[in-house]
Amino acid sequence: MNELKIFLDRLSPLSTASWEKFSNLFTVKTLTKGEFYIREGQMAKEIGFLNSGILRAFYQSEDGIEYNKHFFIPHCFIGGYASLTSKKTNVINQQALTDCELLVANYADIEKLYPSFPDIERISRLLAEQFFIQKEQREIEIVLMDSEQRYKIFQKDFPSLEQHIPQYHIASYLGITPTQLGRIRRKIAKR
Repeated sequence: MNELKIFLDRLSPLSTASWEKFSNLFTVKTLTKGEFYIREGQMAKEIGFLNSGILRAFYQSEDGIEYNKHFFIPHCFIGGYASLTSKKTNVINQQALTDCELLVANYADIEKLYPSFPDIERISRLLAEQFFIQKEQREIEIVLMDSEQRYKIFQKDFPSLEQHIPQYHIASYLGITPTQLGRIRRKIAKR
């Protein structure tokens, strides 16, 4: 719970009463490598906070091709946020790439706290704003930057991730093939 408290305090400090109510909603959940947190087609009901491990968010085409959208590393929130807020089925998969430990809470229970605890609602709004900014930045990277620029941003955003996940996941995230990623790495190493 300590990492969750630190994360939230950086966004906007919660009162003692708000933290008590909020933190009591969370329980520990573990995922083993390969296990899904949420799948496409499910209704999202809970939000999670990643304490340890690595997850990926990905889409899968009708012919089975996977497109990595995002990686989650500690300490951040995960879950089918669009599904939670729209009350529609989830369209993206979230899968553990390593064993993971999460704190999870029912999202509806969090929403019930908003009228009495405006600082919790404020945290929720700030998180939504962060999600929007991250999504917009990612779209800019994919559309306006070349693969080497995207790779350098990946290295900055996820500094030690390359040592923990397969190259094909990184290539998928960058929108290139593993062979192209290998060429980019060799080109950068020669500089």
